[in-house]
Amino acid sequence: MIVSAMTLISRVLGLVRDVVIANLMGAGSSADVFFFANKIPNFLRRLFAEGAFAQAFVPVLTEYQEKNSDQEIRELLGKVAGTLGILVSVVTLIGVIASPVLAALFGGGWFYAWLNDAPGGEKFELAALMLKITFPYLWFITFTALAGSILNTRGRFAVSAFTPVFLNIAIISAALFLAPNLSQPEIGLAWGVFFGGLIQFLFQIPFLLREKAIVKPSWGWSHPGVTKIRTLMLPALFGVSVSQINLLFDTFIASFLMTGSISWLYYSDRLLEFPLGLFGIAIATVILPALSKRHINAESEGFSQTMDWGVKAIILLGLPAMFGLIMLAKPMLMVLFMRGAFTYNDVEMASYSLMAYGSGLLSFMLIKILAPGYYSRQDTKTPVRYGIIAMVSNMVFNLIFAIPFGYVGLAIATSMSAALNACLLYRGLHKANVYRFSAATMMFAVKTLVAALIMLTVVYYLQPSITAWLDFSLLERGFELAKLIIIAAVCYFICLVCFGIRPWKMKAAV
Repeated sequence: MIVSAMTLISRVLGLVRDVVIANLMGAGSSADVFFFANKIPNFLRRLFAEGAFAQAFVPVLTEYQEKNSDQEIRELLGKVAGTLGILVSVVTLIGVIASPVLAALFGGGWFYAWLNDAPGGEKFELAALMLKITFPYLWFITFTALAGSILNTRGRFAVSAFTPVFLNIAIISAALFLAPNLSQPEIGLAWGVFFGGLIQFLFQIPFLLREKAIVKPSWGWSHPGVTKIRTLMLPALFGVSVSQINLLFDTFIASFLMTGSISWLYYSDRLLEFPLGLFGIAIATVILPALSKRHINAESEGFSQTMDWGVKAIILLGLPAMFGLIMLAKPMLMVLFMRGAFTYNDVEMASYSLMAYGSGLLSFMLIKILAPGYYSRQDTKTPVRYGIIAMVSNMVFNLIFAIPFGYVGLAIATSMSAALNACLLYRGLHKANVYRFSAATMMFAVKTLVAALIMLTVVYYLQPSITAWLDFSLLERGFELAKLIIIAAVCYFICLVCFGIRPWKMKAAV
């Protein structure tokens, strides 16, 4: 609940940020380039920071805190900070210098247009320039994630969950005060990303001091703890970031599609990230240290109970969120983004990809819960195998669906590959006898599905026509959307109670 509350603040500000960006640039070529320049360092952030590194570092640090002395823990922290710091510094420097190469690699369509002096070639030059500004974000956010992982293992979840707020504030400030004064406003947003990363990094330092976790960094490639972390991390670099690799592949294909494709995918993905971060990532963040501790102490029953709690929580929250995104895609996009440069055509186009992404929300959430079942046991190789299968499948799905459906086909492929990944992760845990759905969990899932379908039916009959939505003022749209969401939540809750589910009792199950 603490992580969700902090994440809620961050996600709300994230939506405000996207509203401001949509008003400033809409879904045109400038928006496409900014989202492109922001996506690449964010992808590497998942590799070096929040994704593979955190999944490998947290179990090892938890083990050290359970079995080793304070001096050995401090030595591990110093070696990790020094080794990771040098590697990320080198990668960041290369990224800044080689930004044109990265822009050509991931924006192949723009690079091809630039080579042939075709329309759209200017996007390549702008992307290369903006990457030089946004790429250092990787350095800041890597150390922010390191600090957050340390605090999470010590039960201090609120700090790292609240930290992304500062990135949103920095980008909003840049969009309001810096970008309008520049001939290319997207450059101002890029500087917002840079300073947002710096502020997040500085914010963590006082809390690390309070925990006495500030140590002198030093190179420690051969240190036993670092060796264990990098042994776990190297395969996880691929496995945990499959969805990010898929998104980059989507971006590459989208660079060949019509102008606006990258922006429409971005805006729909942002709405998907709201429930995913609020529920999926929040629950996964909390259960990873708990699972690691139970594995170290050989509490197999407690391990399974914690996994079961996570799966039930995801089903309870993910199903209504998934149906809500699909049913209310256009109204949400209209309320949040339809103003300034963002037109109704953009709403319509983005709604299609949002519905496609929304169909995979439960799968995305389940991956966040099932993957820690492996990482907490320091098994990073198995998820990699599944990740490779899912990534290859996504590429095949992209080729199948992108031709007839364009950018919407990319979203469909991403959701389908996520469903495959979730199924493979569960099958692996089931075969290893680590975690299996009990009869009670299956019945719980059936009851929540029926409750969510009843909720969906009620919303379908109550929501106004699209013509009515267009005739509403912004205030009326917001009121109508809020009313529908409240009715949906009340309906869902009443159905759960009628079916014998008591959400407030779930804590006692762990």
